[in-house]
Amino acid sequence: MGAGVRQDTETGRETAAALLAGECGPIGGRLVRSGPDAWTAFDEAVRHLAQLSPGGARGNPLELRLCHPDGRVREAALAAWRNPPPQLVLIRCADWVPQVRERARRVLGRLVAKDPAGWLTLLTPLVLRLGRREHGAWALEQLEAALSGRYSLLAAWWRPGRPSTTWSLNSLTAVQREAVLDRLCLRADPPTRRFATRLTVAAGEMGVRELALRAAREPDPATARLWTDAALRVMAADGPDDTAVDALLTGHLPMVRASGVTALHGAGRADEAARYLTDRSGLVRACARRLVPQGGGDPRALCHRLVEDPARVTPYAVTGFAECAHREDAPLLRALLDHPAGAVRAAAVAGLRLLDSSDTDLLRPLLDDPSPGVAREASLSLRPSAERLPADWLAARTAPGWPTHTRRAAYRLLHARGGVYGLRAAVELLEDEDPHLRRIAAQHLQSMYSPSRPPALPLRDPEVGALLDRCTGLFSDWVLAWMRSQLGLPSRGSTTNG
Repeated sequence: MGAGVRQDTETGRETAAALLAGECGPIGGRLVRSGPDAWTAFDEAVRHLAQLSPGGARGNPLELRLCHPDGRVREAALAAWRNPPPQLVLIRCADWVPQVRERARRVLGRLVAKDPAGWLTLLTPLVLRLGRREHGAWALEQLEAALSGRYSLLAAWWRPGRPSTTWSLNSLTAVQREAVLDRLCLRADPPTRRFATRLTVAAGEMGVRELALRAAREPDPATARLWTDAALRVMAADGPDDTAVDALLTGHLPMVRASGVTALHGAGRADEAARYLTDRSGLVRACARRLVPQGGGDPRALCHRLVEDPARVTPYAVTGFAECAHREDAPLLRALLDHPAGAVRAAAVAGLRLLDSSDTDLLRPLLDDPSPGVAREASLSLRPSAERLPADWLAARTAPGWPTHTRRAAYRLLHARGGVYGLRAAVELLEDEDPHLRRIAAQHLQSMYSPSRPPALPLRDPEVGALLDRCTGLFSDWVLAWMRSQLGLPSRGSTTNG
């Protein structure tokens, strides 16, 4: 649950409690700026609190009666209220009582008819939430039909039995539908953006350049995929469009830029793919490596030239070079371990690991590198050879006084080494001043326990027993006793005869 959902849920519950206590007026002012989760939380909270104090929600305000546990009370509230909050009426449209659902749908039709475009824009996020419920698909179907122009939103459920010729009086015009979808495409709520984008794309009225521009600007990956796929389909059918391709290449998300790189081939611009060999995204770089040969280029040679000059090299150029380099290119990467930029040094360490050309003696000093990125990459490269590293040398670097990133890198290697060395280091860090190290150490210690196997620790080792005694806050007495028995250690407080 995201922070926004949690906040909306809490707002709904607080509003319900305040209304039941008579501490606030109409709820619209409190919930109007909240998301759909605030309204559903309000409805659930009223029902729960009313069950705890029967009769408390039978009187005014009507908002409470509209959410009452008794279906007869909810139905009566719908009949008595001239202008109830549309959000609560919409929730009742998915009610589990048929009579309540039917009346709520008629009431909602009357409300929406006053301003179809405005109310649909407001209610769509809640409709999408309710669509997950057993009886929530109805509202979603009506909404899709209205915004797709298939029939009037209010036709079959507000005025049942009326001739179809009269239903168009409540239909949205094409201009209104487009305006509503445009507003919904800009909502912060990702499900709403995806829903509106899907309908907009299905309408087929947007040009390829606008589709590509929407894809480039879209921050939500799923929505961006809808825009991108639509633009690519149009170009596949109608031919490439340089402006659309350029828009995709400037996309915020890697998937969009990768699609733009791929589209360069169809546009006859494969030679431009070389500039994306150093993109910050691995996906985009991979697409560029596949396309460059089609334009007559050699990705390895191009990237080699980009990293030959230390004054111009960039971290992503180093990464791109490592992705297409051979093992004989490792000396060039080793030379970059002395580069003044920490990001370049870190990329060189990662590149050597990619080439399977890591040297323990070369990487050990990099744990003390002033750049956190270098120390982190060095620890990742040293993990396979952690058992060959001096345990005391690593343990010394986990002590206070060393830079935080060095301490974390050294501890990761001690944990990878395992056994009593990893246990000793984790126990020592349980009370460390660094909250990250405390949390990771505790998690590593707790991961030792498994009901299907003993801990990977030496048997009958007194030091292991003493270290386990310092972990009592992480395990129950039963778990500690079980681990001690599996390790051949006496239970706490017991003595053995000599």
